[in-house]
Amino acid sequence: MMRKPRATTATAVKYDDVDSDRSFSETLSSNDESEEWKPAETKPKAPSKTTRAPAAGEKRAAAKRTSKAKQPPALKEPKAPRVPKNLKLASKPSTKGKTQAPKVMKDPDTSRLAGVKRKKTYDKTDEDKGEMGTDCVEGVKEGGPRMKEERVSFIVSDAHQADRWAGEGSSQHRHGVKKEEEEDYTFDEPVLKKQKTGGARQGQPNALPSNKSQALRNELNMNWDPIELLSTQTCVDRWVCENIITLLREENTVPFMVRYRKEMINHMDADAVRDVQLVYEDLCSLAKKTRSAIQTLKKDGVLTVELEQNLKNCRSADDLDHVYSPYKKGSKLTKARRAKALGLEGATSTLMDAPHTLDLREWVKPGTEGKEFLEEVSTGVEHILADMIAKDPETLTHVKTLCEKSLVTVQSSVSKSALKDKEQEKSVQGHKKPGAQHSKEKDMDKFQLYFDFTCNIQRIQPHQVLAINRGESLKILTVKVNIPDRVKNDFTWWCINNRWRPKTFARAELNAIIKRAVEDSYKRLILPFLTRTYRTKLTSAAEKESIALFVRNLRQRLLVCPVRGCVMMGVDPGFRHGCKLAVLSSTSQILHTDVVHLHNSDQRKEADKLRHLLIKYSCTRVVIGNGTACRETESFFADLISRRYFHPLDVSYCITNEAGASIYSVSPEAVKEMPDLDPNLRSAVSIGRRVQDPLAELVKIDPKHIGIGTYQHDVSAGALKTALDSVVQECVSFVGVDINICSETLMRHVAGLNAGRARNIAEWREQNGPFINREQLKLVKGMGPKSYQQCAGFIRINPQSLHSDKSVSHPAPAVSEKPAAKKGKGKSAISVPISYNSLDQTCIHPESYHVAQRFLSLVGGRADQIGSATLRQCVESQVRTHNVDELARTVDTTPETLQLIIDGLTQPPGFDIRQNFGQADFKQGIVSMRDLQVGAVLTGRVDNTTLFGAFVDIGVGRSGLIHKSNITPDKLPVSQRRRSLALGPGERVEVRVLNVDPQRGRIGLDLIRVL
Repeated sequence: MMRKPRATTATAVKYDDVDSDRSFSETLSSNDESEEWKPAETKPKAPSKTTRAPAAGEKRAAAKRTSKAKQPPALKEPKAPRVPKNLKLASKPSTKGKTQAPKVMKDPDTSRLAGVKRKKTYDKTDEDKGEMGTDCVEGVKEGGPRMKEERVSFIVSDAHQADRWAGEGSSQHRHGVKKEEEEDYTFDEPVLKKQKTGGARQGQPNALPSNKSQALRNELNMNWDPIELLSTQTCVDRWVCENIITLLREENTVPFMVRYRKEMINHMDADAVRDVQLVYEDLCSLAKKTRSAIQTLKKDGVLTVELEQNLKNCRSADDLDHVYSPYKKGSKLTKARRAKALGLEGATSTLMDAPHTLDLREWVKPGTEGKEFLEEVSTGVEHILADMIAKDPETLTHVKTLCEKSLVTVQSSVSKSALKDKEQEKSVQGHKKPGAQHSKEKDMDKFQLYFDFTCNIQRIQPHQVLAINRGESLKILTVKVNIPDRVKNDFTWWCINNRWRPKTFARAELNAIIKRAVEDSYKRLILPFLTRTYRTKLTSAAEKESIALFVRNLRQRLLVCPVRGCVMMGVDPGFRHGCKLAVLSSTSQILHTDVVHLHNSDQRKEADKLRHLLIKYSCTRVVIGNGTACRETESFFADLISRRYFHPLDVSYCITNEAGASIYSVSPEAVKEMPDLDPNLRSAVSIGRRVQDPLAELVKIDPKHIGIGTYQHDVSAGALKTALDSVVQECVSFVGVDINICSETLMRHVAGLNAGRARNIAEWREQNGPFINREQLKLVKGMGPKSYQQCAGFIRINPQSLHSDKSVSHPAPAVSEKPAAKKGKGKSAISVPISYNSLDQTCIHPESYHVAQRFLSLVGGRADQIGSATLRQCVESQVRTHNVDELARTVDTTPETLQLIIDGLTQPPGFDIRQNFGQADFKQGIVSMRDLQVGAVLTGRVDNTTLFGAFVDIGVGRSGLIHKSNITPDKLPVSQRRRSLALGPGERVEVRVLNVDPQRGRIGLDLIRVL
């Protein structure tokens, strides 16, 4: 999405109407992708050039100039009159599959930064013709929605594609439910009373009323349209942005929106919706900071109308800081403000408007500090003019355009302080703190690659940016941004001859003042601003990419297919304190715990104990943690298996990642769950359960301790936590939870629930027995209409767990009467059915039950046939005869809702979307690193992915690295041919050994294919 430089035209340029700051980050990501992956599909370009309306507060000369330049675009692109959105939808049925390119905003109410403007125009017509700027590259293909293609949730088989993350959404949109006190749980209102979204297919605009957009703009009180700016920055259609913002403001969760409001968000995935949410939150934060700055300046008495408009024009935190920093309390009084305090602002205005009448000697006032001499007056005028230049939107836009056309590089080198410390360490070597010296030397060795490093800002990799930032924070590296001198020369010429050229004849000494002011402004103000902007955008883009890597790795780690139906032994290996064992039943109940010392002299006795335990509990699966003594423990088990020591059992083992197990073993959750167990034995239990049900076990651990991704401590801790928590909620919700058997810890991650509601549900379950239907959730304390709406579709009532619970012997009357008597405040008026509903075991939302019943009547089926072959045949027959769209009209719903209902009715009971993902690999033999030969072809499983490659476990005790240069598009499935989509934890791959370094423990691999 690299934006070409913008042409300079005679139109009055509004800095607040151009998203020029985004060009850098977009260039970074797009260049990286196109350079390394070379996708076959070409990206369509947005309209290249747009005209901008003149600001309201401009002077007459500027207004005259812009009015002339505004006519040619008007002839080229006549704007159609604005009509209400509903009329647009009705009059444009042919827009299916197409999306509108984001438009540059035209807001006549905004005013520009104060300053004297030039009279003559810049008429480099050849440059104007040749430079077409593309504000953003649309990600929408013909006939499909705009999606974040660099990340997808996950992939399952085509048979269950519609239910992969979020089936399809219900069209019955509910708004305005803000107060939990309103006990209105009715979801089955007539369709005509609800927001009409049934016609919204992929790519078709279906926005909410425009008054909501105006209300949001009034609330933020900025000079830009938040919806339009959000659409431009995210490259998402405006109507989709409106819908997402409205849904978020109504407290809808991302999983609920992705599954049950899919047509309103144009079928975007969860990552894409979260990206829009983050940008929206940044814009709200910017508006809040702007209001705070305006209040502060108003209180200090320095706020002017022009300054207020300049603050409201800011589109990023950098812009706001650039305008507001000179006025912050405690900041040094700037040279321009000191000159203005002397009253030299009038002289500066005269210099630009009527220089032939200006005589600076008249401004000299002996005895007044700063105006005693002619040189001091000239210097004061220069400082004021330099400040005006540095804050002029058109000037900043032009200098950024010049930078985009030039080779701007980032350079890092070893710092002087690091070299000085190294010399001092050598001189005092052996005298004091050798450990600290060794640690310091080791840190410096890590950054040797960056001691003399230079890279184009458009091609630098995210992991390189984070590494440079870390080295700079440790004071090992010095970093600077190099902008070519050609930019300065072109900028100076443009300012003197165009933008800041006096309106009338100016004497030589006055022209010299203007030239010095331009040069001073560039060196002292603009260049540092550009450097800060580039560094900020580099860091922001790198953090975003790193967090995206964490998100993808965590998702794939959580969605590993569970290994059910077998007894399993978890082993936490160790030397001094022995190996901790935990035998778990097929339902993850603890059967036995013990400690064995497999690496002492009496190994025969310990082997007998192992055989006794495995045979006693008929355990054939052993899970070994990958921590200390893992390799030796694996060798011990492999040797016993090869000698058939456990005969008649066919025992196999696997290695699993034990990251976070030790932290969890001493956590309050573990103490509450296993109060009588030693913390070391709790680790063994956790290791075994990670294979039995990875999702249920890993949600108990803070995501940052699971051992995924890289540069964890170099990104924003808050942003990382928010992203990882969102992914956990997304995975738990889309997999679904059986409300009668799931743990409280797992329950709190369901969309719409939190720790308090999960605790209340668990208490209700203990007091009243299992839930018989979803409606009984309404009886739980703290479960209001909004919470129920958000969580109901992700909660399951499985008949197997319901009937197997011994505490239930059809206590229907007790369940219905007891809560009604207990919940006196608002809950007593709620009437819920006391019978089991077969639809409660599906992904169908209660708001669509009446539609599901109509569809069952249409196909001639019954609810108790859900998942049966008979009902599946009836449904498939109807779908073949009449397509989904026609059937949706018949049952009075949307195709998305009907598709979700079809999936829910035809999927077998207990369907789990994780069954389409790989399980843990169990094996019986072992291969050592010294057995590897260059050129050998092996299969393995991706253990972790980083910004520079993927680590693959090939079963030799050390993970090999597939460098990203060896992960080429032809080796990947079509859906993964993006750099950030390449490989993820848990994927099985076929690799070739490129090199082996036993001394350093490194293995280089080449990717052959993804299995």
